[in-house]
Amino acid sequence: MSDGPLYLGFDLSTQQLKAIVIQSDLQIVADAKVEFDQDFGAKYGVKKGVIINKDEGEVFAPVAMWLESLDLVLERLKEKKTPLNRIRGISGSCQQHGSVYWSRQADALLAGLTADKPLVEQLKNAFSHPYGPNWQDHSTQHECDQFDAKLGSPDKLAEVTGSAAHHRFTGPQIMRLRRKLPDMYAATSRISLVSSFLASLFLGSVAPIDISDVCGMDLWDIPGNDWSEPLLELTAGGADGAAELRRKLGEVRRDGGGSIGSISHYFTTRYGFSPDCQVAPFTGDNPATILALPLRPLDAIVSLGTSTTFLMSTPVYKPDPSYHFFNHPTTPGQYMFMLCYKNGSLAREKVRDALPGTAAAKASGNDPWSAFNSAALATPPLDVRSPSTDRAKLGLYFDLPEIVPNIRAGTWRFTCSPTDGSDLREETTTTTAWPTETDPRIIVESQALSMRLRSQKLVHSPRDGLPAQPRRVYLVGGGSLNPAIAQVLGDVLGGADGVYRLDVGGNACALGGAYKAVWAMERESEKQTFDEFLGGRWKEEGAIQKVGEGYREGVFEAYGRVLPAFEEMEGRVLEVARNT
Repeated sequence: MSDGPLYLGFDLSTQQLKAIVIQSDLQIVADAKVEFDQDFGAKYGVKKGVIINKDEGEVFAPVAMWLESLDLVLERLKEKKTPLNRIRGISGSCQQHGSVYWSRQADALLAGLTADKPLVEQLKNAFSHPYGPNWQDHSTQHECDQFDAKLGSPDKLAEVTGSAAHHRFTGPQIMRLRRKLPDMYAATSRISLVSSFLASLFLGSVAPIDISDVCGMDLWDIPGNDWSEPLLELTAGGADGAAELRRKLGEVRRDGGGSIGSISHYFTTRYGFSPDCQVAPFTGDNPATILALPLRPLDAIVSLGTSTTFLMSTPVYKPDPSYHFFNHPTTPGQYMFMLCYKNGSLAREKVRDALPGTAAAKASGNDPWSAFNSAALATPPLDVRSPSTDRAKLGLYFDLPEIVPNIRAGTWRFTCSPTDGSDLREETTTTTAWPTETDPRIIVESQALSMRLRSQKLVHSPRDGLPAQPRRVYLVGGGSLNPAIAQVLGDVLGGADGVYRLDVGGNACALGGAYKAVWAMERESEKQTFDEFLGGRWKEEGAIQKVGEGYREGVFEAYGRVLPAFEEMEGRVLEVARNT
């Protein structure tokens, strides 16, 4: 460890709070984490970090648990002899879309924190609502319908806010809580996102919402760079309420760098932070992921966790109701394109567990993915061995109701002509549905085809002679370790320079926050972009590993020929769902 300044990055996710300390050269020097179920499950009654009210579709977390977790994770850093006094800047990432409701006593309580008592004791009266809605919440369909209709259509809403209405987005969540808990809403002085909430604790006052994370609310007019007045009125119940809601939300921090203030004396006295330590804007977990490495134009990140997420940085603003656009967390004029799917690893695991041999492998302690991987790699693309005789296989495997497209849980299998995607037919268990050994490749292809379908307008040829595709595809998350998944994703998505696994030990979000803190404090000027700054310090060696060939001539084009059929398949299933 050098003797220079250190930087602290956080990741407050659904199930844990992570902290990572890095040097100016981006090397990690310490880390610690708190597992909510393990450390606080018995006290707060959480399972996988949340509490679920099935009757109403609510999913939420106790704010007090987050307070205790912050003190605990800092204690664990101290136990590791981390020199907290050398930390010059702090930033971080937090689960997107969640919200925290401050009481009218919050400002005084935050400003008056003393080191002799933990946060949870001193801030017990700082909140008008003890819980923060979680991104898995799906209680807001009524509100989402009104959001989609307010500006005329989901397309119009996406043009303004970057997204159509979604259950988890903060605007519909605030609207529902105002109606359900009017006294609570009236008693609320400020509303934070989870990211600005965590920043507020370090700041000792309510922190502004970040320019990127604000785009996950369905309230921010991205082209207009301000709160959307019509959507504020909808959320707050009228023009008078809109002005009040604007005050509750506060001003948005438009600069992703710099300092929003010095660290609170609570942390300098209790944990030994320097009074000179500065707090940089915190952002959401998806924006932080895109900061975990210096992406170049046409680079894409695929996060393969419980959910599946596709991320790209782009200068082009082309919103659509089927995906999300956010302001880039550090670079004005750039945007972050995101696709988010509920059906990620759980859907793949369901296919895996249906295969012969998986149960035996689990029982004997062998790799439970061996049968899945063998089947996926033994199956040719689209299960077409001969284009003249075989039909291409397409499927949708939704263990959970999906976001994109908005379809109920279920499994659907279709076939079409491999030469042009024509003659699309649904195959059922009573006719010609394929064996379970074919499913491993088809499910991964299905997830990748959805990403390719929705990102095709944002990519172009990375060099002469190649079709439009990403330059590189980076994989993060647990699924990135699977060689078969990496191979199939590259076959479908391409990747002119290959498919790479970003190996940050599951800490991409926390590292993105830490990198943001370094850039925020050490950038030469406001004109030095994050990519320019980080590109001069970030080293590929040891951080990324090539795990897939990426673009394969002929294979990539074969998937392109059936892409219209894939879109038609989704449309058919969606139409049936609407009529039942």
